[in-house]
Amino acid sequence: MKRLFFAIALTLTALLAGQANAQQKTIVETAVAAGSFETLVAAVKAAGLVDTLNGHTEFTVFAPTDAAFEHVDHETLQALLQPENKDQLTSILTYHVVPGRVNARDAYSLNSAPTVNGQQLPLNFRGEALQVGEATITTTDIQCSNGVIHVIDAVLMPGQDSIPAVAKSAGQFNTLLAAVGAADLGEVLSGPGPFTVFAPTDQAFANLPEGTVENLLKPENKQQLIDLLKYHVVSGRVYDNDAVKARRASTLLGRGVDIELDAGGLMVNDARVVAKNIDASNGVVHVIDSVLIPSAMNGRHVMTLLEETIARGAPVFNAGQHDRCAEMYMEALDSIMASGIEHADDHTMKLVSDTLDRARRTHSMPDRAWALRDGIRNLYVRLQDMPENMPAQIRTSRQ
Repeated sequence: MKRLFFAIALTLTALLAGQANAQQKTIVETAVAAGSFETLVAAVKAAGLVDTLNGHTEFTVFAPTDAAFEHVDHETLQALLQPENKDQLTSILTYHVVPGRVNARDAYSLNSAPTVNGQQLPLNFRGEALQVGEATITTTDIQCSNGVIHVIDAVLMPGQDSIPAVAKSAGQFNTLLAAVGAADLGEVLSGPGPFTVFAPTDQAFANLPEGTVENLLKPENKQQLIDLLKYHVVSGRVYDNDAVKARRASTLLGRGVDIELDAGGLMVNDARVVAKNIDASNGVVHVIDSVLIPSAMNGRHVMTLLEETIARGAPVFNAGQHDRCAEMYMEALDSIMASGIEHADDHTMKLVSDTLDRARRTHSMPDRAWALRDGIRNLYVRLQDMPENMPAQIRTSRQ
């Protein structure tokens, strides 16, 4: 009998909850009914986000009032509402939206929250005045059928400059920017990304041995410079808390950096992070106090790189893009030549350099691709014969 009453009680509770949710308005409907979010609603309409915020997916919205929008420059606001600026407006609005339903009580222990924009929103729910970014929350936990609204007294602005622009405005990354320019990576780091950049300061570059930077900037050392810079870049947005959990991040160079938290703060290899979580429109920047130097590749890593390069290059060649295939093979061997191979003898490295020289003298793109392919195969076989690259059982049997 008790079980029956308990089951009936649960059923009634579920029915009442369903009726309550049915009576609740969506996020947009709630904002319209309130009458104090007219500018926000107009912006949501201009950005084409009405259907999203009226749908079944739950969101948490930090909603600026009309009074909050009055603090935004009038001309800037009107420009944002124009069709040609829809992407920028969407970026700003989605910076006010967090996936899922996050009530004030749930946010108490959080320092930040990931937004639909992709950038993180700083939270401080512990003081007398609840803060989100630079805004104060004036009303919390307005429940909607598809989420919750917290009312704020200011419009939140995400990072809107690209990574190179953020670095330039900071004024302490002149050497890094010169290196990015010399490596022709400026367009990449200004692209959509997103990227995470561990950015050495000018002083970090100055601490390198005398003449290092000058040599890296020479045209003949371009590949070495590219590899060095790629070793400072990780694909995606990796904030400090995510980095600490992961403990290791794979760079665009294909090699990982170690991340740990010690008494002095966050470390990336032997570099200390002196400023973290600087948002850009296409990623995040962490400032470090020394330059990350990639060590020579070990043989197993080189073999994996060669396998992946052939796997990517073969279908490109078969599709008739011989120049692109040759370029992919050349990039891999250039990277190996610039980094070196642990325990490799002079003959092994000469094999790499001879292959590159022969390819550069070959003007037919199909022939160039095959010359590079032959060199890659010969290098792979040579690396297989190095004792440290053999499987353990074979290595043991030869001893």
